[in-house]
Amino acid sequence: MTARGPALREIAIPAVAFGSLRAHLEKEAGSLPTVHALHHAGYAAGAAAAPALQSGTGDASALGEAAFWARLSDFFARRGWGSLRHARSHPAVGVLSSDDWAEATAGDGGPDASCHFSAGLLSGMLTELAGGPVAVLEVACRSRGGTACQFVFGSEGAIHELYGRMLESDDLDGALAAL
Repeated sequence: MTARGPALREIAIPAVAFGSLRAHLEKEAGSLPTVHALHHAGYAAGAAAAPALQSGTGDASALGEAAFWARLSDFFARRGWGSLRHARSHPAVGVLSSDDWAEATAGDGGPDASCHFSAGLLSGMLTELAGGPVAVLEVACRSRGGTACQFVFGSEGAIHELYGRMLESDDLDGALAAL
């Protein structure tokens, strides 16, 4: 037991479970409820997993920027999620990219991003580590035929504004330039 409750219990499941879960939820509940359910479940998992990122070497927020992002990537890679690369593409928004992210099913062909659980997972973890809300939006996905999954993150206001601009221009670079 920790001061915050029982120790984090992790299990390993085949990544194919995400695609199957998403498809069956969409069939039973519809697209938007599926996005919300997976995002909320991911958020809870990310918030619960955040302390595990800090175990061993103390406060992850005390690390330098490059060391923090390397540690986050290693955390996910060791658990089979894939690698993450960080880029600061705008003062208000960061980007995490992965060309091997586990939740995406490459070439699935759906019209929308599919890593809803992951977006919630990253949001929950970053929110806990930052000590305040961090919104995450998947803007590119290997499931849609992209070469990488891309998640933008920042304040809720910045991500909401970026999403609105992307709906108008359908281009991340253009939306970031207008932000």
